[in-house]
Amino acid sequence: MPEQSNDYRVVVFGAGGVGKSSLVLRFVKGTFRESYIPTIEDTYRQVISCDKSICTLQITDTTGSHQFPAMQRLSISKGHAFILVYSITSRQSLEELKPIYEQICQIKGDIESIPIMLVGNKNDESQNREVDSSEGEAMAKKWKCAFMETSAKLNHNVKELFQELLNLEKRRTVSLQIDGKKSKQQKRKEKLKGKCVVM
Repeated sequence: MPEQSNDYRVVVFGAGGVGKSSLVLRFVKGTFRESYIPTIEDTYRQVISCDKSICTLQITDTTGSHQFPAMQRLSISKGHAFILVYSITSRQSLEELKPIYEQICQIKGDIESIPIMLVGNKNDESQNREVDSSEGEAMAKKWKCAFMETSAKLNHNVKELFQELLNLEKRRTVSLQIDGKKSKQQKRKEKLKGKCVVM
């Protein structure tokens, strides 16, 4: 299938088992599976609006292993926006994002204009928390990116994560909203933000 120039490509990175696929499947299909199945690479598509026309949000769910550095580099060079996922129950998973972030900087150069979201997933497992939300926030500040905690299991902040990521895109207007209908609250938000709205 040929790459479409109006595809908006989001790449999801993170260590194995942090819930990358769970976040993507929850967002795209509204489902959650309890069992863990390692991913090599999957791509999901969702229709979104982009500069007032319709385009495809292409979400690449990458492998959590380090066995495929060439695939990782290719995903970064083709990506428009990035979601870096760690599990709040694993400090190691946050550490493992550092080389990935550095590689994004290296390949993309100026990352100021690139939407990047640091995501602490599994915040439903707070009894096993190893990474405090303030640590995630501090890391995001250091990396000059946005931060959010999510739970794919409880569907907490999943849609918000993708909408917020699109809101960070300043080179064009991208939005999950495609039907043109907006609630008063959304209109108010749009006035404040002047950018994107969520359905």
